[in-house]
Amino acid sequence: MSDIKHLEDLVTQVRRDILRMVHKVNSGHPGGSLGCTEFFVVLYQEIMDRKNEFHMDGIGEDLFFLSNGHISPVFYSVLARSGYFSVDELNTFRLIDSRLQGHPTTHEGLPGIRIASGSLGQGMSVALGAAQAKKLNNDNHLIYSLHGDGELQEGQNWEAIMYAAGNNVDNIISTIDVNGQQIDGPTDVVLPMGSLKVKFEAFGWTVVEITQGNNLEEVIKGMAVAKSKTGKGKPVCVLLKTVMGNGVDFMMHTHAWHGKAPNDEQLAIGLAQNAETLGDY
Repeated sequence: MSDIKHLEDLVTQVRRDILRMVHKVNSGHPGGSLGCTEFFVVLYQEIMDRKNEFHMDGIGEDLFFLSNGHISPVFYSVLARSGYFSVDELNTFRLIDSRLQGHPTTHEGLPGIRIASGSLGQGMSVALGAAQAKKLNNDNHLIYSLHGDGELQEGQNWEAIMYAAGNNVDNIISTIDVNGQQIDGPTDVVLPMGSLKVKFEAFGWTVVEITQGNNLEEVIKGMAVAKSKTGKGKPVCVLLKTVMGNGVDFMMHTHAWHGKAPNDEQLAIGLAQNAETLGDY
């Protein structure tokens, strides 16, 4: 396990990357990206069994699928800082002909990206297909996926959730970013979903709750518990309670920064709240 100070430094640097990326092109989704920073750092640095070199077939390693693809800034930053491609390439975010588009794409062959995502509600289905492929290939590695809580308002998710339990797909850990916000407002205002824990359990899943999803140690412990629940006949869901915009005080607890870039002054404030640790690109 990496020491916690290294992980904390990486979290801080990823936040800086997110802010700088969306500011440069005045476009992107900082809120959810900032809220999921700890999760991505833990996943790629501590939890997944992954190869040093990227192979699209994914044989012999754990795989991750991002369903809510609009939070690509955090995904790109963590991939780069985990060695998948040069950190310098973050400077091309959302530019024409860049491999780092606003929503992840596969046609340019960016290492770490396995599916084009961002059309909400489809990631669960893809992840389940990969999980079943692992079983067919007698590959005991796991599939991880991430979904937004507002994204679960899409009906395709529930077909996939039902399918997973009905087919005993027990080599998948699907994490839901429960930040209570979506583009048009709080999820409970846009379309209340009730208890996600009760719903997933009713659909036959094992549920693990991480109530402090922006605390590195809690995320590490919670994801380890989730991993221990795999292979027991049920798919595993992690309900990750996060704060949208975490780490930048004026972005926190509001949907206003779901898809809004900071201006020059706001960038300076955000960077000042996250002192440079590992070096900007």
